[in-house]
Amino acid sequence: MSVEVRFFASLRERVGTAQIRLDLPDPAGLDDLLGALGRRLPDADLAALTAENVRLAVNQTLVAPPLRLCDGDEIAFLPPVTGG
Repeated sequence: MSVEVRFFASLRERVGTAQIRLDLPDPAGLDDLLGALGRRLPDADLAALTAENVRLAVNQTLVAPPLRLCDGDEIAFLPPVTGG
């Protein structure tokens, strides 16, 4: 199955792209997603994506593990928001 992974704000800058399309096994979960990202990104970038304060959204809905992903899903990594 194929999913679209999007990165926002500082995470987009960190990984150097706004999105990546990944092929994952069917069914797939968070470990499958992170494994596929780990094969494409440096360890430091993967660590930034898995930081405690990074949120995940699937199809524009915030989610928490465990995840079950489906073909065509859009997964977004959202950094913490600051303001002032």
